[in-house]
Amino acid sequence: MADGAVQGLVGERFSAVRAQFERNLASGEDIGASFCATVDGETVVDLWGGYAEPARTQPWVKDTIVNVYSTTKTMTALTALLVADRGELDFDAPVAKYWPEFAANGKSGVKVSHLMSHSAGLSGWKERVTKEDLYDWDKVTSLLAAQAPFWEPGTACGYHAVTQGYLVGEVVRRITGKSLGTVFREEFAEPLGADFHIGLPASEDARVAELVPPPPGTGIGDGQQSDLLRNMSTNPPIDVSATRTRTWRGAEIPAAGGTGNARSVALVHTILANGGMGKGKRFMSEAGCRKALEFQIGGTDLILGIPVRYGLGFGLTGGRVPLPNPNSMYWGGYGGSLAVIDMDARTTFAYAMNKMAGTTVGDMRAFSLMMEMWQALG
Repeated sequence: MADGAVQGLVGERFSAVRAQFERNLASGEDIGASFCATVDGETVVDLWGGYAEPARTQPWVKDTIVNVYSTTKTMTALTALLVADRGELDFDAPVAKYWPEFAANGKSGVKVSHLMSHSAGLSGWKERVTKEDLYDWDKVTSLLAAQAPFWEPGTACGYHAVTQGYLVGEVVRRITGKSLGTVFREEFAEPLGADFHIGLPASEDARVAELVPPPPGTGIGDGQQSDLLRNMSTNPPIDVSATRTRTWRGAEIPAAGGTGNARSVALVHTILANGGMGKGKRFMSEAGCRKALEFQIGGTDLILGIPVRYGLGFGLTGGRVPLPNPNSMYWGGYGGSLAVIDMDARTTFAYAMNKMAGTTVGDMRAFSLMMEMWQALG
């Protein structure tokens, strides 16, 4: 097999998906990538190919993994949904019920659902924060607990690009006594055999593909900026090169620091797509899964500047991303990674790559593959 050649599994009816995946690589739109789709919990497409770094000397192989930025949020949301499904977390309760210090500065009424739906008014830090501070859980969560919101919580949504993971993660930690990455690993990744990590062990570093930043001038925060966007994108600055460091990979940054591939993302989300079942095992109740679909807030996102509809931890169909079935949800990561979960068709789609585009909600590389899937599925 030639280095960089497309490999993997693709059912006969999905041959157009493979052809599109090959086109993305041949055109240079992708350097290295993976795409996976499941139907009724069974994998029907699992493709990978291209190269793990821009010099194109290391092929992207079956077990190559990559930082997927905010696609990590879907794993964080799933972890919170699990804790809620067990009756330990009430999304309608004040955050301060679980995290008393959070009530400071007028936040006693902020609900956990506001954290899950980017409407808590804590889209960034008011104090100056460095890149190194992102690795200091206690510091960044304490700062968020102490500060006043940027807007009245629950009245508008504004993408909590980095802060959401610390906020939801600290609630999970207060309830379970374990870090979010630990709960995710013990409850989902290990039982499923899913190669997704929120806090990557050093032993896995050799498998990580190198992210290639978006072209100059096209990244988050480039161009016109509102004060909120400027705060989110510069405090601290988003530095793609940090993802190549052991410190970043090993830290738990549950909104942006997850490492995995399309196979692991699609596999974990079979639980939501299939009423709480994954690999023949029950992880959650069907009702607990469907909580994710409960509409929380919509409108033009104050940070992203696009129309959105947020459920509990996921974007819902409509807004900027119309999906074929109503009981569907999604989220993507900076650069282009994307996860889509369709509870009606019981399908999951996932895409992860290393050549970044200046997007946070997916681009045509992922959507072209998903459109071929939808066509094949009828």
